[in-house]
Amino acid sequence: MVFEEMPDEWKEWLALTPIERFRESEKIFAQYLAMGGSLDPDPDPTSPFYDEETSSTGAAYGAARLACFTARRSLARTLI
Repeated sequence: MVFEEMPDEWKEWLALTPIERFRESEKIFAQYLAMGGSLDPDPDPTSPFYDEETSSTGAAYGAARLACFTARRSLARTLI
């Protein structure tokens, strides 16, 4: 996709300096955690290290995943 064809939100994101993008990403990540997002990996029963007794699904597992609510935030995750 060429720059001219990108959505305006993506163009705005690309116009930010790296430190501005980092600060915006921090806000997005804080919001993700506030919405119940988790840093824990999903359990993988096919892994040789998987232990059913110690594996926990956690509060966020099975809940609705954080959807891309704007193209800008979606691009932010792509660029970081």
